[in-house]
Amino acid sequence: MTAKDIKKKAAELGFTSCGIIPADTFHEFEQYLDERVNTFPESKGFYERMYGHARLPESAKSIIVCIRRYNKYKIPQGLDKWVGKNYLFDGRVSYSNEYRDKAEFEEYLKIGGINIIECMIPDRWAAAKANLGKFGRNNFIYDPDHGSYLYIYTWVVDKDLDYDEPAGDYLMPQCGDHCGKCIEACPTKALEGSLSMNMPACAAFISSFSASGTISDEAERLQMGQWLYGCDACQDACPANQDKFVEEERFPLMDLYEQILKPENILDMDDGTYVSILSPRFWYAGPEGLWLWKCNALRAMINSGDARYHDLIKRSRSHEDSRVREVAAWGCERLGL
Repeated sequence: MTAKDIKKKAAELGFTSCGIIPADTFHEFEQYLDERVNTFPESKGFYERMYGHARLPESAKSIIVCIRRYNKYKIPQGLDKWVGKNYLFDGRVSYSNEYRDKAEFEEYLKIGGINIIECMIPDRWAAAKANLGKFGRNNFIYDPDHGSYLYIYTWVVDKDLDYDEPAGDYLMPQCGDHCGKCIEACPTKALEGSLSMNMPACAAFISSFSASGTISDEAERLQMGQWLYGCDACQDACPANQDKFVEEERFPLMDLYEQILKPENILDMDDGTYVSILSPRFWYAGPEGLWLWKCNALRAMINSGDARYHDLIKRSRSHEDSRVREVAAWGCERLGL
């Protein structure tokens, strides 16, 4: 099996582009992490865990990188400012076309005698190295046709292949010093300069991981706005993303989740529904994370300024979970309820 065969199969399965690079290609990644640790020493522990992503096993010879767009999916009305689009249209869920095509591609490689090595690598850096896109200042990979609304798939394999020409400049030309709209739009001020961010301060991280706990600082609660899960603020503000969502088709089962993801329905959700329906689809908060979803829902209601949520906020002051009660009490005080 040749690199040409692999790229042809990727195209047949709907990947918009495919590149192949040598496995020993992430020389500057550790330096990039060093810069983040120096800029954000409070997040040193988080970034130190990522150094190993650039140190691949000796058996690793090549990295196959494929890009697929998700800007074709219709954004559910009212959810685009509550849930990040990447999570709404998650190609990792088993009933998606993306999941099935990825599985077929992997089977194709195996049948062709190429073994996939399971290991973590920096996917966005791999895409940039393979010339499949360039970084925006917000750390997302962009291509000219679809903006940053891209899935990136990588496979570390044990076979030497023909490689694509290495990329030169990794930063989009549009992201010169004159444009900092993504940085300005970041609600929690996690972005700083080009390719620099404090990930644990990112709204997407805070809203999605129960390990990060609730937000106790009022300023941070207000900064988080209405984001329930994820955040698209920097991508939505980016000029390179304008008019890139073409919304041609519906993502599978989105009608069901349009109702489930309404904040009032999350607030009333029981443990059984969460464990069986919501958590398997939006899994970062974990099977014990319903309390975080409820806190996020309350915060979003409070920050929305919508009076129809006032009774729900007041009722939540007597919720069985103390963390939910605390957010509700804060909201009642802030809103004068």
